[in-house]
Amino acid sequence: MRTSRVLRVAIIHDWLNGMRGGEKVLEALLDIFPKADIFTLFYEKEKVSDKINSHKIITSSLNKRGWIKKRYRSFLPLLPSAVESFDMKDYNLIISSSHCVAKGIIPTPDTCHISYIHSPMRYIWDQYDEYFGDKRGLKKIIIKYFASKLRIWDVTSSARVDEFIANSSFVKRRINKFYRRSATVIHPPIDVNYFTPKKEAKRDFFLTVSALVPYKRIDLLIRAFNKSKDKLIIVGQGPEAKKLRNMANDNIVFRNDITKTTLRDLFRDALAFVFAGVEDFGMVFAEALACGTPVMAYKKGGVLDIIDDGQTGVLFEEQTYDDIVEAINKIKNGNFDVDVLRKSSLDFSEEKFKEKMISFVESTLDENVDN
Repeated sequence: MRTSRVLRVAIIHDWLNGMRGGEKVLEALLDIFPKADIFTLFYEKEKVSDKINSHKIITSSLNKRGWIKKRYRSFLPLLPSAVESFDMKDYNLIISSSHCVAKGIIPTPDTCHISYIHSPMRYIWDQYDEYFGDKRGLKKIIIKYFASKLRIWDVTSSARVDEFIANSSFVKRRINKFYRRSATVIHPPIDVNYFTPKKEAKRDFFLTVSALVPYKRIDLLIRAFNKSKDKLIIVGQGPEAKKLRNMANDNIVFRNDITKTTLRDLFRDALAFVFAGVEDFGMVFAEALACGTPVMAYKKGGVLDIIDDGQTGVLFEEQTYDDIVEAINKIKNGNFDVDVLRKSSLDFSEEKFKEKMISFVESTLDENVDN
């Protein structure tokens, strides 16, 4: 870092109970700030990487309450006060890595707070119906009441952020819509040195990798592939697993708990990576491209920052299985250049992420000193 200031850095991360896209961003931030302390609401040491575990990790008081920790998503109304309870007086730079409440940290007046937003809180904004639309009676009334309270807190706490970073143009628009704040887009880091093509790929199946939850719209993929009869491998697990398995014909295979190496092999051999939901960014899209595999996806969300329709994949207009079947045929009849696909993924490398983050933090710190 090019700065005359002695930086005392805190990184705020919503929770640490797995290695997903947000944790990959966190690891890259730790490379930039190797002495940073981590603050998080919930922490399960055995489920995160050695790199993360090597840092000082401060948890909220909720982490000590096992009955909350196991079902933390059911206790969303408790999370704002928990994140606000963290003591930030020893730090002059805070970076929050937020998809829930991490951005609501309370900095001191002299502390610079940069918030990297993976998504504004989905549960209370644009995906409220997907998460809670099936609730009825008293439960619906209670959820509606607390969601309203959380929206007020979410907007109010956005004023505590000096500068916002969005992980995609899609998220940037949502930050502006919900918080009325501008944001700079810095795409998440992709390990393009690991995800690489191979010379003789099989290309005899389609692939999707996703949590099996309603808003990912795996049901649409299953209906489409039931109709097309092409082989589809679904990698993932979640509450919808049983329902989705019951919908699927024999040409659809479910897998979970695979290794990173197996995942790379699947990316390399797939005819296309397919997705029917809306992603905030979609690191799996870029990982597929890095392996020389085109992407077939719904034409909305973060995928628009990644896929050039007709060149690096096929984007369909409507979330219907007829549109998906049409897109499947376009993929099968297409001629995608592995070198073009691979080259397009390099825009999302870890090196580029770190360069952009360092430049952004330095310029933000300079502005704060000037002011």
